[in-house]
Amino acid sequence: MEDHVRLRHSSSFGTAAPAYAEHRPDYATAAVRWAMEDAPGPRVLDLGAGTGKLTGTLVALSADVVAVEPDPAMLAELRRVLPAVRALPGSAEEIPLPDGSVDIVLAGNALHWFDMAVAGPEIARVLAPGGILAGLWNVMDDRVDWVAGLARVGGSAAVGPRDTFSSWRAATKRLYLPAAALNPRFGSPEQSEFAHGQRRTADSLVATLGTRAGVLVMPDEERQATLGRIRAFLASRPETSSGEFTLPMSTGVLRVRRLPAR
Repeated sequence: MEDHVRLRHSSSFGTAAPAYAEHRPDYATAAVRWAMEDAPGPRVLDLGAGTGKLTGTLVALSADVVAVEPDPAMLAELRRVLPAVRALPGSAEEIPLPDGSVDIVLAGNALHWFDMAVAGPEIARVLAPGGILAGLWNVMDDRVDWVAGLARVGGSAAVGPRDTFSSWRAATKRLYLPAAALNPRFGSPEQSEFAHGQRRTADSLVATLGTRAGVLVMPDEERQATLGRIRAFLASRPETSSGEFTLPMSTGVLRVRRLPAR
């Protein structure tokens, strides 16, 4: 994705901050634990924290967490939902923390928005030696027939390659950890998936997909047509046409460790 397109998409979420906070899923607890496993200490930076979906899980796990988010509307929502958390304006490219001040940097559905040529050295700066950088993505399990159909109907704007179980590994491995930016400072990446699920109705699932960046940047007529197709598909399926259902998901994790200084 070209820089100007990435910026347009990444800056779209503030227009839907309350809907994002209400409808986006949290993260599988086991995935968050694995992401932080064997870190040198308990200090966690939730980078690109959005409205605090991942931050809330970290708080529940008693992590010593600070959140950093560039979008003022998203940051305001995070502060409203989690008023006890230290939440700062900033970005992956300009992290408002001292050198070596955290043991873990996590990014929930955010690592792909970072300019890693700049963010890689900046993340390395704030991480203690031996510290962990991990990206987490909530992905829909398209091994389930109706979920695969939803992905086809929604199109890449609503359900992109990072959003489905069958493609997230290929879409994330190394792509968001460019060798020129990170390899001198970080070890080899590891990936794993953890079963997850979210109770939804057809309306709330449509609302969730409506918070995707690709949908948010659409012209209104195109956006309504896309969401209309999704709504019609869900109404046509016995699994989703009546009442609540569980959206089968996984939380995928991409993790690397910061190498000690030579």
